Amino acid sequence: MQIDDRIYGPVEISEPVLTELIESPAIQRLKGIHQFGMPQRFYPYPGFSRYEHSVGVMLVLRKLGADVEEQAAGLIHDVSHTAFSHLVDWVMGDREKEDHQDKNLQRVVSLSTIPEILHKHGLDSDKVTDVKQYGLLERPAPYLCADRIDYSLREFHTWADPKIVTQCIDDLVNHNGQIAFRNKDSAKKFAYAYAKCQKEHWGGAECTVRWELLARALKAGLSEGVVNPEDFYQKDEHLIAKLRDGGIDEVSKVLSILERPRLKLVENRNNPQFDLRKKFRYIDPHYVVNGFINTLSESDSNYKSFLEEQRRINERGIKVDLIE
Repeated sequence: MQIDDRIYGPVEISEPVLTELIESPAIQRLKGIHQFGMPQRFYPYPGFSRYEHSVGVMLVLRKLGADVEEQAAGLIHDVSHTAFSHLVDWVMGDREKEDHQDKNLQRVVSLSTIPEILHKHGLDSDKVTDVKQYGLLERPAPYLCADRIDYSLREFHTWADPKIVTQCIDDLVNHNGQIAFRNKDSAKKFAYAYAKCQKEHWGGAECTVRWELLARALKAGLSEGVVNPEDFYQKDEHLIAKLRDGGIDEVSKVLSILERPRLKLVENRNNPQFDLRKKFRYIDPHYVVNGFINTLSESDSNYKSFLEEQRRINERGIKVDLIE
């Protein structure tokens, strides 16, 4: 199988277990799941699918020398994402933790053809779906891991800082099982671009209000029986179609608002129409000097202060009115 990835370029995949997993219905479904929580026409930032991200995670792991089992885990790690990705946590989960997908991974995988494919090639499904055991694939924030690296690089590529993408990829290393950069310069560039995504996009007012609006529409659809929880294991557009056909005025209004290229939002710290807070995402990458690993915030007081300021900004929350 030849993969021509827009971030990592052309890569040949010859391992049968990986090619069969990529072609499986469960992973192919991810082509219809948008990484940022809603279809592109409702969103102001250029995005990509969970499928593209899952393949990308596998390619990062491949570059870092992970074995086939961990690469398979990378391919599978997002299979349990529902339509609208982490936005489902705002509808029927925990919006602070955004962990609905993690809690359901083994169940969703067990209902797919993935266990059969893994068993055929001598891999254990229960082990491969225990993704936290794979130190290159998953690490808790603020450390680097293949999952965090891939979605970041894709966003850097599309808008946040395209010029650093190749440098960051080239400078990634596997240092005794810990992902790091070859030098401080690449670590800093990655860290500041990641912070830009958090401030302007992931934790910004525009996209957070869009999430809240779609969450309200989905809750209304569930309440009225227009959609049901099982629908969330279809694709984004399946649920949007059901919402549109449901005849709920509130939902129709929300979908119309979401189609605007930009929302007109005005800050209101006293009595806002929207009083929201988004999960604070940050990175504190490692880099290597003379064979020893360093952490950016421990060696760069400016970055440490910058992180503290960004956290304070996020904690203030988003208090805005939508001007219709």
